[in-house]
Amino acid sequence: MNIILFGPPGAGKGTQAKFIVEKYGVPQISTGDILRAAVRNNTPLGVKAKQIMDAGALVSDDIVLGIIEERLTQEDCRSGFVLDGFPRTIPQAEALGPILKLIDKSIDYVISLEVNNDVIVSRLSGRRSCMVCGAGYHITNDAPKVENICDKCNASLVQRDDDRESTVLNRLLVYDSQTAPLKDYYRGLGVLFSVDGTSEIKQIQASIESILSGECP
Repeated sequence: MNIILFGPPGAGKGTQAKFIVEKYGVPQISTGDILRAAVRNNTPLGVKAKQIMDAGALVSDDIVLGIIEERLTQEDCRSGFVLDGFPRTIPQAEALGPILKLIDKSIDYVISLEVNNDVIVSRLSGRRSCMVCGAGYHITNDAPKVENICDKCNASLVQRDDDRESTVLNRLLVYDSQTAPLKDYYRGLGVLFSVDGTSEIKQIQASIESILSGECP
């Protein structure tokens, strides 16, 4: 089964991608990960990407799509894959279709984790991290025993810049502007399925299982 997993930052997409990987034995394909791997392995496209990144520019869709095609032809993708973080725009989705057709694949399921923006802001802006040992906390859901002090090493906890409310709101605006059209695009293809991302983790996983087993209409 070939899956695209959508979800705003903080929706729990990483957790559910890991669940799908472990449950169904298909690889998770993150554009960031495969781009770094292509650069590390000095593939022809990886070399091109490195030159662009070293110059401080953004890697073009053509190169990203080529690297994705390289990854999807590898042996571990034969029984399926989970695309995480791609496509992000309608042009990317439209370009992905012919590439998948060329390698005799198609998208079977697009799973969208739906979480209200207020919930996302609360989840992310409440996160705190220890800069010494890397332990993570949440001021509401997983607070340290002493405010702003790490339970493990007694170092001070900090809020990452990415988790500041203003930054989170901006990330959500970008996500909404890019993803709303993609949802309509894949809904038109009859492969979009929405899952309530505010449910308990086990309940979300049960919903995904229902979709992937064909039980969900």
